[in-house]
Amino acid sequence: MDPNLHVKQAVNHLNRVLDYAPMVAEGREATVHLTPEDWQVVADALFQMDTPDAALPDAIADYGLANENRTITLTTEDYDIALEIIPG
Repeated sequence: MDPNLHVKQAVNHLNRVLDYAPMVAEGREATVHLTPEDWQVVADALFQMDTPDAALPDAIADYGLANENRTITLTTEDYDIALEIIPG
């Protein structure tokens, strides 16, 4: 696995999430579903690969895990975004 490619893919997914969140938001809250593979790419970049915050989209002020590590949380100035895996 090329760490740089993995991070680039994760940043691409995060940018898409940030673009999509306003369309599904209810107030500050937005839930965005990703495929299991895409969710894992984002999780790896955020929590396993020591990705510097400077490599992430500027709009992300904070991130974390919730729901027994099944939900990635992103905080921006306007939204609290929950990234979940598409239900099977």
